[in-house]
Amino acid sequence: MGTAFYELKKKIVFAIRGVVEGTIVCFSRVGNKHLYASTDFPWVASVESRWKEIRAELDHVLQYKSAIPNFQDISKEQIALTQDDRWKTYIFNIYGRKVEANCNACPVTARVLNTIPGLRTAFYSILMPGKHLAEHRGPYNGVLRYHLALKVPQPAFACALVVGGEMAHWEEGKSLIFDDSFPHEAWNRSDEIRVVLFVDFKRPLYFPVSLINDFVLFLVPYTSFITETVKRQKLWNKDPRNAIPKHPDPHS
Repeated sequence: MGTAFYELKKKIVFAIRGVVEGTIVCFSRVGNKHLYASTDFPWVASVESRWKEIRAELDHVLQYKSAIPNFQDISKEQIALTQDDRWKTYIFNIYGRKVEANCNACPVTARVLNTIPGLRTAFYSILMPGKHLAEHRGPYNGVLRYHLALKVPQPAFACALVVGGEMAHWEEGKSLIFDDSFPHEAWNRSDEIRVVLFVDFKRPLYFPVSLINDFVLFLVPYTSFITETVKRQKLWNKDPRNAIPKHPDPHS
């Protein structure tokens, strides 16, 4: 009985999501693309202009590798994608819930993130050598995904992102923006780490669908998916072995 009820509930949720996502596609201010041009979003140029400062804070964090968790240590849902120690994450924001310790350690990165309209989630996404994230899709197309490339191995084609069959490569200091609700995969076939500043932000929509999206995004932080992730991140940061000191802020 319990399993049957759960399966029915899941089917209803997926059906509702399908209707909402179809409506979002029709009311999108930026169209329905796999990959977007940086010029589609006026704030991107300002973020890119600070990339070297953000990279300096990343380099600081990378000195404390044992204090950087595997993604599945913080978000258990990622176990479907990764079970090893080759995808690591340093989280700044989880659907509006700031990770204060991490933001304090990287003050410039935190300030730049505050300038991104509709930001929902943000972290350093660290792919270790040889890591492949198999094809998957994001949970909801009411957000778009932004990558600011901070550390890219050479040759650049050794690392790739494929969205809906379209391939792209990261370039340090440049951005990739895509709709992660399309099937996508990523890999690092080099001998070095690849790091991007990973952001989910609210998709620009026309009224009144923008209000529906706002309501859905308001509810997301109260789901078990997010509350459990926040709880795991807090437990991680409570361990003094995982403390990362503040990077010197050149503007303080």
